[in-house]
Amino acid sequence: MKFRKAVTYDDVLLEPQYSTIRTRQEISLGNALSDDLWLDLPLISSPMDTVTEGEMALAMARHGALGVIHRYNDIETQASIVRELHAATSSTLSAMATPAIAAAIGVTGFYLQRAVALCESGANILCVDVAHGHHILVKEALRSLRSELGADVHLMAGNVATLAAFNDLADWGADSVRCNIGGGSICSTRIQTGHGLPGLQTIFDCAATDRDVKIIADGGIRTSGDIVKAIAAGADFVMLGSMLAGTAESPGEIIEDSAGHLFKKYRGMASKDAQITWRGRHSSNEGVATQIPYKGDVDLLLQDITNGMRSGLSYSGARDIIDLQTKAKFVRQTGAGLNESGTHILSR
Repeated sequence: MKFRKAVTYDDVLLEPQYSTIRTRQEISLGNALSDDLWLDLPLISSPMDTVTEGEMALAMARHGALGVIHRYNDIETQASIVRELHAATSSTLSAMATPAIAAAIGVTGFYLQRAVALCESGANILCVDVAHGHHILVKEALRSLRSELGADVHLMAGNVATLAAFNDLADWGADSVRCNIGGGSICSTRIQTGHGLPGLQTIFDCAATDRDVKIIADGGIRTSGDIVKAIAAGADFVMLGSMLAGTAESPGEIIEDSAGHLFKKYRGMASKDAQITWRGRHSSNEGVATQIPYKGDVDLLLQDITNGMRSGLSYSGARDIIDLQTKAKFVRQTGAGLNESGTHILSR
């Protein structure tokens, strides 16, 4: 049997190129999610119950990014968060022609009722949020949602790992697709099931599509450099979980240990802990629950990420996302190269 090689973020680097950019303020990071939905910052916070509720979504909106309200609550609770967010973004971001309000739904049970309630509350983006998106239930859900809600609602779906899956979700009605299976920092799908693909390879593969559907890189991204690599490989947007978890705006209480160190909870939604919380039982265990150091205000973190992304584009001489994707030159690096790429003085 022949095996193809597949790469992830640490396997590659982008070659620096000649640049005529005099200041990084010349660089635009914006991208269109659809004809009437634009993000100044192509980042999306993950629909996890330890990442995105109202506060995180509002903070993301202030930076021109997007937060997806998680679905692990009852319909009225989620709809109420959406209503409050819609009023807040409408007043805070009055210059925006169409505020982007996103919320997640599933594919079983009362998902259609949830979808209708969320749209009536102000959501114009619905995220069909399942672990294995290349599935008949996703096909049926996307077609039902499109029939029920029409063309005005943006349907985000996933997750997928292959070009065939990406194309199928596009054909079933998705406007954007989350790409990566098993790459998240608290996801154990690849360990439990033996399935998945290295995250950056999924982006390279899905970028070969001929469908006019947006690619969202989701999972395995740890730094602003990884974000730049994902976009250079063909992603239109990047979804973040662990990078935003542990901030003041993420759901959950701040925990203080006996030494005075501060933490917040972070867990995969397929973890036993999360499943028991939101549905009272667990089946497969494809995630972990942990606590991570408290990071403070997400505004400072997002500004650091933005600065890193602007620097990243400037090293390729790129002024925007399309320019980066056109100019990007990837190289493979060895294990020694990876070690050299890090701040390695402390290992001497």
